[in-house]
Amino acid sequence: MRSTYRSTYRNAYRIAHSLVRHELLLLGSLLRWVARRPHGVGEGRRAFGYARGQGAMMFGFGFVCVVETVTMAVLLHDFPLVHQVFLVLDLYTILIVAGLHAASVTRPHVLDGTTLRLRRFATVDLCVPLTAVASVRRELRTTHEKRDGELNMEVGSQTTVTVQLADPVSYLTFFGRRREVRLVRFHADESDQLVRLIREFTPERTVPSPLPARPA
Repeated sequence: MRSTYRSTYRNAYRIAHSLVRHELLLLGSLLRWVARRPHGVGEGRRAFGYARGQGAMMFGFGFVCVVETVTMAVLLHDFPLVHQVFLVLDLYTILIVAGLHAASVTRPHVLDGTTLRLRRFATVDLCVPLTAVASVRRELRTTHEKRDGELNMEVGSQTTVTVQLADPVSYLTFFGRRREVRLVRFHADESDQLVRLIREFTPERTVPSPLPARPA
């Protein structure tokens, strides 16, 4: 029984820690957005954005939240306490939506001579050694299925670059679990240029084919 309680406590702590960390990253991204200081981009590193594909969608979410805030203020005019509660929740939602877009602007993909760092909002941060890249191609996809060993980092429901790995690469999920992937799909605004640069650093290799099944 005690072990069950401890496991439940650890899981609850991990979830709470992940949520707090994520929201702090969003707030930090807002500050970086205002200051125009992208994260992880320095000398010798090339940034590739992906926010352009979702700008209209995020603006739409923000507009809906603003309309909802005004509507609830009118409907709850005679209930000041309830109105204050909903006002705080609505303003916080608007802040989170703005933070998500700020995170996508200030946390771009980054390429240098040894590593391709792929990011999506403040939830995914995957560092791919270029020595682990088997092939890379420009590939537009608008539908994605969850499969073991694959990571889809879609933006606006689409990905434009597919990277096949010769060696598995691990990253931490939102709740801190480690996961290995061998194929990554992601979106980049300048996908053609990114693919060309990756190929310059990593000549394509042949991915080993799976061993044939033994005859029954």
